[in-house]
Amino acid sequence: MGDAIVFERVGFTYPDATQQVLTDASFSVPEGAFVLVAGATGAGKSTLLRAVNGLVPHFTGGTFAGRVEVMGRDTMRGAPRDLADVVGFVPQDPAASFVLDRVEDELAYAMENLGLERSMMRRRVEETLDLLDIEPLRDREVRSLSGGERQRVAIAAAMTTAPRVLVMDEPTSQLDPQGAEDVLAALQRLVHDHGITALVAEHRLERIAGFVDLAIACRTGSPPILDLPGDALERLGAGPPVARLGRLLGWSPTPLTVREARRRVQVAPAPGTVPPPASNGHGNVLVRAERVEAGYGSHPVLAGIDLELRAGEVAALMGRNGAGK
Repeated sequence: MGDAIVFERVGFTYPDATQQVLTDASFSVPEGAFVLVAGATGAGKSTLLRAVNGLVPHFTGGTFAGRVEVMGRDTMRGAPRDLADVVGFVPQDPAASFVLDRVEDELAYAMENLGLERSMMRRRVEETLDLLDIEPLRDREVRSLSGGERQRVAIAAAMTTAPRVLVMDEPTSQLDPQGAEDVLAALQRLVHDHGITALVAEHRLERIAGFVDLAIACRTGSPPILDLPGDALERLGAGPPVARLGRLLGWSPTPLTVREARRRVQVAPAPGTVPPPASNGHGNVLVRAERVEAGYGSHPVLAGIDLELRAGEVAALMGRNGAGK
C-alpha cells in the first residue's frame, strides 16, 4: 500500500491574519490508517482537515504554500468538487451540510451528483443505514432530528459515496457515549475491512484513543507531527483521563485505554493511595425546578422534573440522544 495523504512543507495563513495556522506541515498518512488529529482549540486541526479536501485554500482564501496530495491528486490542481469521489467530509456542524429535507434523499444526494447507477445507490443507502443503525430515521425530515441523530445522518451521507479517504471534524461531539462508541466502531470496521483511510479531529480523547492507529499532534506555531497515539498525545500533554493517571504514576508508555491500564496495574501495582474525591459544595441554591414538564407539539420530552443546583456543585447531565438533555 502507498500513502493516502501527503503534506509537503504546507503553510497556511487566513486572509487578514498575521500568524500561520499551519506551519511547515510535512507528513504522510498510509492507506488504511485510522488517524486522530489532536490539539488545543486554535491549533489548526480543522484547517488541516479542510486542506485534505481542498476547502483550504480554494474556499477560504488566504496564503497557501507547499503541497497536499490525496490518493495521488494535488489539491491545488482542481476545485474541491474534483476530489468528491475520493474524499468524504463531515463538518463540525452537521446541519450545515444538509441539502434535502428527507433523510434517505440526503443519503442519496452526493451519489446522484457523482452519476452513480440507481441500483448501486439503493444498495449503498441500505448498507449505510444498517452500518450506523439509523434505518428508523429513513423517512424522517432532517429538521426534526436531534443533534446526535443529525450527526449520524451527516456521517452516513459522507459514507454512501464510498470514499477512499473520510475526513471528520468532531463527529461524536453531539452523540451520547454509546452512540459515539457505535460510530467509532463502525469507522474502525470501514478502515479494517474496506481499507478506508479515516482522519478524525476529536476533543473527547477518551472516546477515540483506543480505536486509532496513528495521531497527529497539532500545536500553534509548530509543525504538526504524525506519531503513534501515545507518543503524539504525550507531546501535547493530553489524553483521556487514564492517560493522565498513567503519567502521574510514571508509567511508560502511557496507557490510552482502561484495558491497557489494568494490564499495567497487574504488572506494577500503583504506589501510594488515591486521594478522596472533593465533596460537592453546600452553598446557596442557584437553580430550582419543580414539576417541570415540556415537549414539542404533542410529543412530551420532560415530565415531573424536580431538582436543585447549589453554588460549588458540579452536576453531570446524562442521558441518551433524544432523552431531553
